[in-house]
Amino acid sequence: MSYFFQLLISGIVVGSIYALSGLGFVLIYKSSRVLNIAHGQFIALGCFITYALTVWMHLHIIISFFLSMAATFLIAMSVEKIFLRRLIGEPIISIIMVTIGLMSILDGIIYLTPFGTENFSFPVFLPKTPISICNVSISWTQLVGVVLTFLLIGIFSWFFKRSTLGISMRAVSDDQLAAMSIGISIPRVFGLAWAMAGLTAAAAGAIIGNITGLNFDTLQAFGITVFPVVILGGLDSIAGAIVAGIIMGLIQQFASGYLDGNWGLNGTAEVLPYMILLIILLFKPHGLYGINEIERV
Repeated sequence: MSYFFQLLISGIVVGSIYALSGLGFVLIYKSSRVLNIAHGQFIALGCFITYALTVWMHLHIIISFFLSMAATFLIAMSVEKIFLRRLIGEPIISIIMVTIGLMSILDGIIYLTPFGTENFSFPVFLPKTPISICNVSISWTQLVGVVLTFLLIGIFSWFFKRSTLGISMRAVSDDQLAAMSIGISIPRVFGLAWAMAGLTAAAAGAIIGNITGLNFDTLQAFGITVFPVVILGGLDSIAGAIVAGIIMGLIQQFASGYLDGNWGLNGTAEVLPYMILLIILLFKPHGLYGINEIERV
């Protein structure tokens, strides 16, 4: 029974990181209906900035964490202003292709640095002894990561539901022309969405890097791994990203714990979530919490 609860805890840890990583997808899609294919590169970028500030500039990791979030906030806002703002009103596929090109550019830049070819690890700043209750253990790094993840998700949920800017972003997502008619600036909303997505990517990258270490391929892969998470939850739903992230994390951990290595099965942790995703989408094509929009002609 303790093995079951150990897998449950591991699934929640992994799932919460998926949820935070997927939040950047949701923030951009919710306001502009655009998928940012380069999101994984922003996750890696935030992690590397945190590491550089902590190890090379000798700042405390908490300070580095918030500074990296501020840096990716500004970088993502600049990217939107320079590359994407000119495409407002253009076909969505054109904007998606730009994000694919941006992904390739960031890949090339990072591969020119030591971060692209070497592995690094953050200095230990939390107790090494894990917390153990009834033979179920969780490391301090995982615990702090989960707490930070749910704290950030709670803040962004409140932002979208209660703040003026959050409501403006939701209005732009529903109807850009109607939003413009009441004085909402579409470029400002798009820039803010990208900036906030960059901020959440940095937070996710720093948490992932502390748990798994700094490896560029692993970090950027999270941007693709969380794509089925946001599809399952609903591309425009923050709650959906949270629920789907936890579901995917639990499925992967239980599949790895109970199926891999048994009955000649291997790799089920990577395949099973996609199989379940396809089954759920047969009955819920817009995701668990996606909005089924009806257009009257």
